[in-house]
Amino acid sequence: MATITKPEAQTKTDPGFRREAAAAPDALTAAAPRPGGRRRIAFAVMGVALVSLLAVGARRWLFSRTHVSTDDAQVDGHIIPILPKVGGFVTAVRVDENQRVKDGDTLVALDDRDYRVRLAQAEADLAVALAGVSNKARVGQAEAQVEQAQANALKARADLDRLRPLAEQDIVSKQQLDAAQAGARAADAALAAAEAALVGADARVGAARAARDQAALNLSYTHITAPSTGIVSKKTVEVGQLVQPGQPLMSVVPLEDVWLTANLKETQVADVRPGDPVDFTVDAYPGLHFKGHVESLSPATGARFSLLPPDNATGNFTKVVQRLPVRLRPDKIDPAHPLRPGMSVVVTIQTR
Repeated sequence: MATITKPEAQTKTDPGFRREAAAAPDALTAAAPRPGGRRRIAFAVMGVALVSLLAVGARRWLFSRTHVSTDDAQVDGHIIPILPKVGGFVTAVRVDENQRVKDGDTLVALDDRDYRVRLAQAEADLAVALAGVSNKARVGQAEAQVEQAQANALKARADLDRLRPLAEQDIVSKQQLDAAQAGARAADAALAAAEAALVGADARVGAARAARDQAALNLSYTHITAPSTGIVSKKTVEVGQLVQPGQPLMSVVPLEDVWLTANLKETQVADVRPGDPVDFTVDAYPGLHFKGHVESLSPATGARFSLLPPDNATGNFTKVVQRLPVRLRPDKIDPAHPLRPGMSVVVTIQTR
């Protein structure tokens, strides 16, 4: 029976095997990255990162030489208190919280019946005073008395002037001179009294007219109006409430007249001047930039206006960088993005 034999594996002594074995290390070497190449890539990446950091640092350094920034800033504005000038019961409240009002709009109405009665009484008193002055007989009598007193005063002064040189020459007695002097003083006093009586009538009319005007003014105060265009806030008054003069009823905030207060460090304000351009962002409107300018700088640091200003002469001293309030004014008001007092902002001032 014939035997079938399998082809034998290629032996190490075969020339083909030796060629394949010699080529295998080269293939492995080509497939694996060289250690020197990795280092070069790492150095290149580090170099690019270093250059980028240097560029960013240089840019920030140059920016800081011409700009100052702070996030210690907020929107400020007028908060106008609404206070009654006269007391009374509230009969109507014509606004609601957060309602927009215009200058002169009626906000609150008070019961005005008492004030109408007082005005009528004052007008009656004025009419009586005018009637007294209008009486021609009485006015004529007062004028005649004034003329008579003037004549008597002139005669008394003339008599005194004639007696003085005679008394110096002992032609008339000292008693006669004293009597002439007393008569002159009495005549002057009588003239002053007559003139006062004539002026008194006009004074009574003036007093009555002033009382009438005050009563009319108090009546007008029963209608409390808005002093400015704005938004009503903190309304505490209700119909039927008894209010007193000076009692807070509500506030009006005019959003068209707002500004920014940036509390800059004292080391930042050396180059800040009124008129410097300002760029600021508001936390309520992310991504939106507003433009403005520096309006003024505070004459003192914020600590000096606090309730208890620090006293560095007490013994223990720790230096703290102070903050100086700087007022900034927006260049324009955007009705779609109103700036409300108290909002937080981030401010950047271009100093050069």
